[in-house]
Amino acid sequence: MSDTSPPRIIACPACGKATAFAASNRWRPFCSERCRTGDLGAWSDESYRIPASPNEEEPGKTPDDPPIG
Repeated sequence: MSDTSPPRIIACPACGKATAFAASNRWRPFCSERCRTGDLGAWSDESYRIPASPNEEEPGKTPDDPPIG
């Protein structure tokens, strides 16, 4: 049995352009290789950050403090 339903259309996480979320889109969920590469670059440059609470084992340390060592 094959699925003949149309692919789900989503917004590209990088640029917002409508793109198919399907196996035929080799860059999914992105619309292009450019958007995919740009997103990877942002992760490698640490442009994306996940907020965290200070570690309870280190009183006074904040998430913005540089690592020790």
